[in-house]
Formats: sequence, structure tokens, C-alpha cells
Amino acid sequence: MSPLLPPVVTETDRASCTATDILRSVGEKWSVLVLAILNDDRPHGFNELDRTIEGLSRRILTRTLRNLEADGLFSRHPTPDRVEYSLTDLGRSLLPLVIALGEWADRNAPAIEAARRSRL
Repeated sequence: MSPLLPPVVTETDRASCTATDILRSVGEKWSVLVLAILNDDRPHGFNELDRTIEGLSRRILTRTLRNLEADGLFSRHPTPDRVEYSLTDLGRSLLPLVIALGEWADRNAPAIEAARRSRL
């Protein structure tokens, strides 16, 4: 058993796990994509984000932005013309980990796909 985990992982352990909590939020379908788009060191308006991501409804974009803001990963700045979103230092500190996971997935995609095929 991993030294990070107790011998028996209870429901209370899972509910109080900070890693599980943030992975649930960041691992949401659109969150990583929004974070990656905001990585270019300039603010983005809501409509710009909406146009940049095909297949993402405005309602889901709004929910995703609210969740990421609540987690402190980006900030929201109302201006007279629009609302702008930009990464916080906390959000920027998460990106290398997200990028590393993406690179790992790219490198290992053939092995993962082979393992999935072998189970069929």
C-alpha cells in the first residue's frame, strides 16, 4: 500500500482528500482546455473563449469559468466593454503538471490503446 494512503481507504478519506477534490474540478471535461487557452499571458473575453472552443455551450463555459474562478485558478476582471479572464499564479503553477500529463498521454497512447484492444 502506498505510504500516502491508509491501509483502508474509507468514504470519509475520499471525501476529505484535497487531491481528489481538485482532480474532480480540473479533470472536468472542459477545464483543462480553458486553462490551456488562458496560458498565453493575456486576458481573454468570454466571447473570445466561446469562439475558441467548438462544441462548448455558453452555459457550460459559464459553469466551467465559475468553477475555475472559485478554485482560484484564474481571475475575472469586469471592464466597461467586457469581462476578461486570466490565469492566476496558482493557475499558472498547475499548468506544468497538466502539460506533463498530456505529454505522458501522448507518449503512451499506443500502449494504452493496445491494452484496451487486448481486453476486447
